[in-house]
Amino acid sequence: MNEIKYISSSQNALIKKVVLLQEKSRERKKTGLFTLEGIRELELASKSGYQFHTLLFNPDILSEAKMHLFLASVHQNPELIAVSKEVYQKIAYRATTEGVIAIVHWKTHDISSLVLDKENPLVLVAQAPEKPGNIGALLRTADAANMDAVLIADPKSDLYNPNIIRSSVGCLFTNTIAVGSTAAIISFLEQQGIHIFSAALSASEPYTTVDFTKGTAIVVGTEATGLTSEWLEKSTKNIIIPMQGEIDSLNVSVSAAILIFEAKRQRGFK
Repeated sequence: MNEIKYISSSQNALIKKVVLLQEKSRERKKTGLFTLEGIRELELASKSGYQFHTLLFNPDILSEAKMHLFLASVHQNPELIAVSKEVYQKIAYRATTEGVIAIVHWKTHDISSLVLDKENPLVLVAQAPEKPGNIGALLRTADAANMDAVLIADPKSDLYNPNIIRSSVGCLFTNTIAVGSTAAIISFLEQQGIHIFSAALSASEPYTTVDFTKGTAIVVGTEATGLTSEWLEKSTKNIIIPMQGEIDSLNVSVSAAILIFEAKRQRGFK
């Protein structure tokens, strides 16, 4: 059974490290660690092969006995630290919490390591998404549709930003995710024989007229600028969601959901 240490001061070096990991992308990248809050999220991360470095819990919210039961269920043996209520309130990221925060080793997600072992895969590509909430929503949609992969081209934020983790409700850990430059991801898709369908306003066909049953990459850009010319030039076809109102675009996560589920419909939701 893990020996449990106790921290009652928010000035403790480890507590300061937790705050840095929550607030600074540079610290996460330098250490290869990130923070994760909540039992459900920890279970999903463990199931996906993430390794816990340290678990901090508040015994007033989550008892020591339940903490040990949880660790036994996920077959991990991290450093275990009990913290006071005041310390936990300082490091808790969510308004409603379950009393446990983990420091977790992150994974590399480079596109060069991605292996797609399914015939005619269906993948989502998001170019340069900036808002963590949009990234989280895209990951939730991808999980709901059981996408074969989510590819982030030209990322603006590391995947372990707490806002991405929170808005994805754990789907950061349920999707196969790879990141890389636009050039590297286009090269990967071409090598795999995957057709590129870029969501764009110009030279586009209605999405319902396109065949998504072959190997397919649905590519979405930012709401402000859309996709770069690299994607439009490499597209098998540009696709559009016809609008009947005054505006000419939707939130990127909404657009992606419409396109993805049309592809799933054509595939018989397989």
